[in-house]
Amino acid sequence: MLDLFAGVGGLSEGFSQADSRYRAVRAVEMEPRAAAGYALNHDTDVFVGSIQDWLATEQTPEVDMVIGGPPCQGFSALGARRVDDERNLLWRHYAEAVVRAVPKYFVLENVPQFFSSAQFDMFREMTAPGGVLEDYAITPHLVNAAAYGTAQIRKRVIVVGHRRDVPDPGFPTGQAEKSAWPKLREVIGGLPLPGELPAGRVHALHDGTSNPGPFRSDELHVARKYSDLSKRRFRKIPYGGSRFDLDEDLKCAAWKKHTSGSGDVMGRLRWEEPSVTIRTEFTKPEKGRYLHPVHHRAISPHEGARIQGFRDDYLFVGPITQIVKQIGNAVPIPLGKAIGEHLLDALSGSTIGDDR
Repeated sequence: MLDLFAGVGGLSEGFSQADSRYRAVRAVEMEPRAAAGYALNHDTDVFVGSIQDWLATEQTPEVDMVIGGPPCQGFSALGARRVDDERNLLWRHYAEAVVRAVPKYFVLENVPQFFSSAQFDMFREMTAPGGVLEDYAITPHLVNAAAYGTAQIRKRVIVVGHRRDVPDPGFPTGQAEKSAWPKLREVIGGLPLPGELPAGRVHALHDGTSNPGPFRSDELHVARKYSDLSKRRFRKIPYGGSRFDLDEDLKCAAWKKHTSGSGDVMGRLRWEEPSVTIRTEFTKPEKGRYLHPVHHRAISPHEGARIQGFRDDYLFVGPITQIVKQIGNAVPIPLGKAIGEHLLDALSGSTIGDDR
């Protein structure tokens, strides 16, 4: 495989858990601390830099599969959406890498808004006769990670491309019954109280600079320091409640002005349901429904990693804020595993690497 926009390696981890024969021969990741974490967890050379620089300076290896998720902030429903956001154009470099790598299949992950964007229409046009991806056909699949074994409501579009000389692999069937989706209690219930982050660890990055780490996921079970006001707010929010349950004297001015809208701000999670989407600031209750079901704190980085499906011994590098971003940006491991298991059936229909 070739793993582009690899992050800390969530998609590669899912595929490797599906079958040990999946192996990324090269990964490309721009954020150096995420790249360091990827390298520690996978026997893979990581190019640390932009995909544009990688395409300009290295020969693209021929592989059986290309995987990756171009940054999705430009398509996100959160905040302003700009058609000309440069992040919306990174999928074009992904497409260029596919052309060079001539894989049998490719998997592209993004937010649901990508499917309804003008950029996706252009992506599909590239697969028409005369387009740069004319040798490929693509099928988008709108999925919820909870239906594929993740204790998290996380909706995404997964674009699966196949070379026209191999069959369309289809897509794994998720669990439609919500009652069968993993519950939050199953992944973070029973954990001890948060502790302290191990001190004194330093990891050298590719450029010689140093960052904290590496840390195992279970060593990241630490809590933020909260103000007295925040603690008072937490204590007033009932099970499954949110900022709407606060007394007037505990509400900030913005909450008093906006009496409707998102009920997830300062929201408390529920044991018997999957988590809400784990985003890049999930340790901040003011950013969403991230309060622990019973404790008066936000979920810890380790709890967020478990919700994303990371194993307890997965290694991370960087300050806590950066590690939280790495976890929130990752493709849930159970979703990647389900895709990897499904694609094995397609790959078994032909000899892997038979055209090389």
